[in-house]
Amino acid sequence: MSMVQKVLMAEQGPEFSQLVQGYWRLGAWNMDAQARLTFLKQHVEMGITTVDNAAVYGDSEVLFGEALKLDPAMREKIQIVSKFGINSIAPATGEIRVSHYDSSKALILSSTENSLKRLGVEQLDALLVHRPDFLMDADQVAEAFYELKQSGKVKHFGVSNFNASQFDLLQSRLDTPLITNQVEINPLNFAVLEDGTTDQLQQYRIRPMAWSCLAGGSIFSEQSDQARRLRGALIELAEELGADSIEQVIFAWVLKHPSNPAALIGSGKIERVKDAVGALALDMSREQWYRIWVASKGHGVA
Repeated sequence: MSMVQKVLMAEQGPEFSQLVQGYWRLGAWNMDAQARLTFLKQHVEMGITTVDNAAVYGDSEVLFGEALKLDPAMREKIQIVSKFGINSIAPATGEIRVSHYDSSKALILSSTENSLKRLGVEQLDALLVHRPDFLMDADQVAEAFYELKQSGKVKHFGVSNFNASQFDLLQSRLDTPLITNQVEINPLNFAVLEDGTTDQLQQYRIRPMAWSCLAGGSIFSEQSDQARRLRGALIELAEELGADSIEQVIFAWVLKHPSNPAALIGSGKIERVKDAVGALALDMSREQWYRIWVASKGHGVA
């Protein structure tokens, strides 16, 4: 099994592991604190040292912090990424509210403080805007980022799910470069490959973080013509490439893109994490990459 290497996320950015362990569903993994710590140590031993979390992920930051507390020395071996900006609010008595986005300065500062407390750490390696906020005041975001940087609470900043113009707007107000755009990349969803998002990141030499590489499992379970065609191509390519699974083929497909993504793994099963690491050893050709594209699209490139 290949050891996961560190990669430079941006020209002035941090080094993260090429595969990132996502902790979105940590609360559903039914692990006690010791089991969570063991899982963390296991993927760190493989070289997966970057972990992804978010303020909106329920109790996942708390659960991760409980595990980290059992062995505080692990903090120096990992890079912690968290996100802010999605506010899920339960309706109060006599009042109707909806979940909404909030990138105001006050929210950014309070959300970051709360994430640090839940995680039990003094600093985040990166803080991302979780979703584009249609009411985003780029100057307010810049002020909050400046304060968090000066106070030592956050090392680097990035975004998630931004399009190219939203990315440029925020970057225009910042003194330091954004270090990533965390976006959905998988063979069922080509949006960021087609709308200029990954073109922009390649232009700026900034790596995306690819989330939902397996399309939330839809590639394996969906019964649409597209999914059926795609599964057929993936099975064929798994045999050609000597892959252990079609999941490996999918991760290899994501990683081959010239924007050089760092790919998120969402599973809490260490065997599936090991399987994803195996994708790094696959040598996928251009023709094989496009065979997946053709299978998904249902037509050729001509």
